Amino acid sequence: RSGRSAALRARMEERLLGARFRYLNQQLYTGSSRDAAELFRADPAAFHLYHRGFERQVRRWPERPVQRIVRYLRRRPASLVVADFGCGDCTLAASVKNQVHCFDLVPLSPRVTVCDMAKVPLAAESVDVAVFCLALMGTNLQEILGEANRVLKLGGTLMVAEVASRFEDTRAFLKAMAQLGFRIVSKDLSSSYFYLLEFTKTGPARPGPAPGLRLRPCLYKRR
Repeated sequence: RSGRSAALRARMEERLLGARFRYLNQQLYTGSSRDAAELFRADPAAFHLYHRGFERQVRRWPERPVQRIVRYLRRRPASLVVADFGCGDCTLAASVKNQVHCFDLVPLSPRVTVCDMAKVPLAAESVDVAVFCLALMGTNLQEILGEANRVLKLGGTLMVAEVASRFEDTRAFLKAMAQLGFRIVSKDLSSSYFYLLEFTKTGPARPGPAPGLRLRPCLYKRR
């Protein structure tokens, strides 16, 4: 009997966790990066819960996008300096020899610098590779990607791995990225789970809105 009530309690907790994860997820995709920074500053425990829910989702995928980016970096010189925007638990930094600046909203690891992704504490043109691995959240995408442009050296690489279903118009998105100073080098759209895009920085972002820079919110289904 106690076994059955424990199982019931575990199921209830799981359901509650799922509901809270979906709520936090919605907040992250429908507010700005500033709102997200504020949300987790006020409630750091919510970020841990969000990260647990996120991990549960991605564990079902046949391949983790961060592993693709690890493989990419291992093929490039270890002297390249990397900025990981929305680094989570710093899997990328722990898996490569490169110097990796890790940025996120809450420190899941001592390596993390806590900040708003639209305002990272790095000098202009100081990194060779900028990474967004399932981290393009917030309604101010143009500002966030503009910050990646600012910290990247000319000719530097921007790697974006993002949930496939978020792209409503990939051509329009790539055109908007060109306006932000990024030329597409390679794209892997073969997975139904995530797209992997590699860009190079061609120059500063052009002023004015980039209307094609739209990604659908990533709304996870109830399980």
